[in-house]
Amino acid sequence: MTLAITHLSLRKLHPALGAEVSGVDLSRPLDPPTVAAIRDAWHRHHLLLFRGQPISDAQHVAFARNFAELELFPIGENRAGRAPEIFRVANTDEDGRLRSPDSETWRYLSLIEFWHTDSSYRPVPSLGAILRALEVPEEGGNTLFANLLAAYAALSEATKRRIDRLKVRHSFLFARSLRGLPPMKPEEAASVPDVEHALVRVHPDREGQKSLYLSHCYMQDVLGLPRSEAQRLIDDLHRHATRPEFVYRHVWQKHDILMWDNRVTMHAVTPFNVGRDRRVMHRTALKGLEAVRSVA
Repeated sequence: MTLAITHLSLRKLHPALGAEVSGVDLSRPLDPPTVAAIRDAWHRHHLLLFRGQPISDAQHVAFARNFAELELFPIGENRAGRAPEIFRVANTDEDGRLRSPDSETWRYLSLIEFWHTDSSYRPVPSLGAILRALEVPEEGGNTLFANLLAAYAALSEATKRRIDRLKVRHSFLFARSLRGLPPMKPEEAASVPDVEHALVRVHPDREGQKSLYLSHCYMQDVLGLPRSEAQRLIDDLHRHATRPEFVYRHVWQKHDILMWDNRVTMHAVTPFNVGRDRRVMHRTALKGLEAVRSVA
């Protein structure tokens, strides 16, 4: 049985990006016109919010599959036991026990506090992600989203010329090193070799529009630049792209679902009391459709 939506409505969340969607029940299968309407809104607003959606992991996966095939996270212990397509972004284990802030699992997950784009360490990075809130902390743990199309457009012409053809090495292992994590299992490490991506991404589905392609915790170096100069450039671009006019702050409520486009946004999580408050999020990652396209 499918659900036909005739009253899908949108409310803008921020001038730069984001819209709240009402009039849809994600616990039920969606008909093609509804999927098309959501896809169009997602393309226009880059981020969609669905409030009050107490769905299961299976329903979450089914909704996500309307838009793309799904990625599997490279480390098995971070996947949900009964739904491997679900990546648990949580400071609890699957039995509901709080993890130690010093545990290896949480030390990796704490990288969410860095600005990043999901799966930038893959040759074909993630198209987008769908994240749902099961438990939210009393304070903190908000998610910030930056519009990288708008950030690029606001750069000076001189800066655009400087960066348009630069390439960056993205590394999963580099990100782990930021938290002093031990080596991965050989078979897991082999699945995530370092990759190179353009610093400025061209979007053929947006008439060739350009955006920055930033993912701070995975960006190890800029090809052709000394490490110190590369780091200054990366830091400067992140400071520019996270100016208030480009950023939407999402304050989570239980059963919220956010769907964002990883090609034109980046995000980060604000700190919260990890040893006291529970923050349990389940995420699906939409498999990318093409490699990052660079400026010709």
